[in-house]
Amino acid sequence: MPPVTAPPRPAVHVAPVRRTGSHRRTPGWWRDAVGFTAWMSLLVVVALWVANRGVQNADTLPGLATSLGRLAGLLSADLLLLQVLLMARIPWVERGFGQDALVRTHRLVGFTSFHLLLAHIVLIVVGYAADAHTGLPAQAWSLVTTYPGMLLATAATVLLVMVVVTSVRAARRRLRYESWHLLHLYAYLGVGLALPHEIWTGADFTASPLAAGYWWSVYAAAAGAVLVFRIFLPGLRNLRHRLVVDQVVVEADGVVSVYLRGRQLARLQASAGQFFVWRFLDGPGCSRGKPYSLSAAPRRDRLRITARDLGPGSRRLATLSVGTRVVFEGPYGRMTAAVRRTRKVTLIASGIGITPLRALLEEMTYAPGEAVLIYRARGERDLLFRPELDMLAARRGVRIVYLCGHRIPGRDSWLPAQYAGFADNNVLREIVPDIAGHDVFVCGPDGWTAAVVRAARAAGVPHSQLHSERFSW
Repeated sequence: MPPVTAPPRPAVHVAPVRRTGSHRRTPGWWRDAVGFTAWMSLLVVVALWVANRGVQNADTLPGLATSLGRLAGLLSADLLLLQVLLMARIPWVERGFGQDALVRTHRLVGFTSFHLLLAHIVLIVVGYAADAHTGLPAQAWSLVTTYPGMLLATAATVLLVMVVVTSVRAARRRLRYESWHLLHLYAYLGVGLALPHEIWTGADFTASPLAAGYWWSVYAAAAGAVLVFRIFLPGLRNLRHRLVVDQVVVEADGVVSVYLRGRQLARLQASAGQFFVWRFLDGPGCSRGKPYSLSAAPRRDRLRITARDLGPGSRRLATLSVGTRVVFEGPYGRMTAAVRRTRKVTLIASGIGITPLRALLEEMTYAPGEAVLIYRARGERDLLFRPELDMLAARRGVRIVYLCGHRIPGRDSWLPAQYAGFADNNVLREIVPDIAGHDVFVCGPDGWTAAVVRAARAAGVPHSQLHSERFSW
C-alpha cells in the first residue's frame, strides 16, 4: 500500500481557542419530537375529516371521489405548512436534524404535498363533474370562475408548480443557488394565496370549532415561525453585530478568504462547523444570499469564511472592499463539537470542504495524538490552509494525512488513483487503525462524502459517530 502519512512532527499541546459558541449536546429526543408532532398533525387532519362525515359521504362514486379529494387537499395543506415550519430556521429543528437531513426531509414533504394537491384537484373535478353530469373541462372552468377564492387558489397552484419544477434535479443543475432560492420564496406567496379558498369553500376548515381552531393554529404557527426566525431574529442580530468586511485574502487560485469584524460576536453563539447565509451590500445582486461555512474558529470580534470561485456569487468575494456592510442569517448547522460522543476524532475533507473542518480542528478540545485530519485534494497546489494546518499539527499534536492525486477511474471511491488496488475501508483502517472508536467528521462533494461514509461504516464506525452535512439544494 502506498505511504499514507508524513513523518511525525513534534507534538506540543497548547490550549484551544476560547470558545464563543454553544457546545451543549443537542438532545436526541428533539428530532424524535419533531417527527412525532408531524405524524400527529396528519392523524388529527384525518380524524377531523372523519368527524366531518368524510367516510359517510363516500357512499356513491361521485361522493367517494369528492370525499377522497377533500382528504387529499387537507393532507396537502397540512404537509405544506409543515414544510414551511421545517425550513423556518427554528433553532430546535435545525439542531435536531442538521442541514442535509432538513433539506432531504423538506424535499420529501414538499413533493408529497404537491402530489396530494394534484390528487385533490383531479378528484374534486371528477367528483363534481360526475355529480352534475358535465364534462371535466367545463366543470374545472366552473370551479375556477364561480367558486369563492378559486382564482387565488389557481394562482397559488401555478406558483407551487413553478417551485416544484425548479426543485427537480435536472432543473436545479441549470440554476444558480441565488436564483433557485429567490424562486422558492414564491412558495410562501402560494401558501398565502391558498388560504382564502380554504376558508371560503373548504367545509372541513370551518366544520367545527375544533377544526377551525386546529387550522388557524397551524397557519399561525407557520406564519409566526417565518416572521420570528426568518425576519425578526436575523434583523435583530444584524442591528446588534454590524458586520463589515475587514480583510480579503487570496488563499489560492480561485479561492478567497473574507475576514469580517463586528460587535459582541460572542453573543452569536456561533461554533466552528456552522455556516451562515451572507449578503454583501456592494452593489447589484446584494439581495441574493449565499451560504458559506466558517473557515476559522469564531472569535469575539472576528469571523472568517473561505470560498472557491464556483460562479458569480463566490467570484465577487475577491472584489469586496474593506468596510463593506454585511447582512447575514445564522448560525446554522449541527456539525459542531456538540455532537461528539468519543474522546478521539477523525476529520476527513476534500477540496473546499476543508473549511468547516479546519475551524473544528482549531476549536475542538483534544490531547496530542487524539485528532487525525485526512485531507484529499487533486494536487499539492490544491491544499488550502497548509501552513495553518501544519502549525496545528506542530502545536496541538494533530496527525495530518494528505492524499493527493486524481480520482480512481471507473470507481466510486474517496481515494486517489494510487490506491486503486485497495478497498476504501481498508485504507481508512490503515490510516486510523482504531477508527471505530473515533467521531468522524466528513465534508466534501456529495458523491465523495457518500463514499467516505460507506467506507467508515464498513470500517466499523457506528452511525451515531458519523457527522456530515452536504450543502446541496
